[in-house]
Amino acid sequence: MQPSPLTSTVLLRLGPVPITQPVVTTWAIMLALAVASAVSTRRLQMRPGPTQAVLETLIVGIEQQIAEVIRKDARRFLPMLGTLFLFIVTANLSGLLPGVTAPTSRLETPVALGLIVFFSVHYFGIRARGLRGYLASFAKPKLIMLPLNLLAEVTRTFSLMVRLFGNVMSGEFVIALVVALAGLFVPVPLMVLELLIGVIQAYIFSVLATVFIGAAVSGDDDTSKESQWT
Repeated sequence: MQPSPLTSTVLLRLGPVPITQPVVTTWAIMLALAVASAVSTRRLQMRPGPTQAVLETLIVGIEQQIAEVIRKDARRFLPMLGTLFLFIVTANLSGLLPGVTAPTSRLETPVALGLIVFFSVHYFGIRARGLRGYLASFAKPKLIMLPLNLLAEVTRTFSLMVRLFGNVMSGEFVIALVVALAGLFVPVPLMVLELLIGVIQAYIFSVLATVFIGAAVSGDDDTSKESQWT
């Protein structure tokens, strides 16, 4: 059991670089998702079978959600945001497997996901509006707002990271505590709740990332949209 959720077990070292348990789990999740994607899309047909129908429903659902938030062609953002959602769902739920600690319950993984969103927001914003137009948006509505707008870029990413980390970490901690005090089968209802929370947290993280990207590419004030998910 970890002495602190801010620390992780170092499994090996690549020179001076420590490879921790959440990193190895993350690699395993990435490999599993890649293999599952390759196998499930190997023989696509005009008349989809059960597996293809589920995948198409999932992809269409994610695309529609992106389009509702950004109100632009969602296909440009689907690879990044769809992959983000699927990875976080899998990472959150991996903690329900015996002997596996969800990588999102350790600080480094939410930080990495937050940085991915941070840089993606600016990438899509510059690509859509040009470097000059995007940078000028930070001085709106008045130049005096420039420091606050820059600070908001950092604080909202920090909030995104802390929300995911806190919810997943606390859920695993509660289940581990109940197992230690009450036995193996008593926490089953809590595990079902944790499953639901894991999916919800992945959804909220992905929707907020979509809101941030939508604000960057459109220049509109999406504060009201963001507040619905905070």
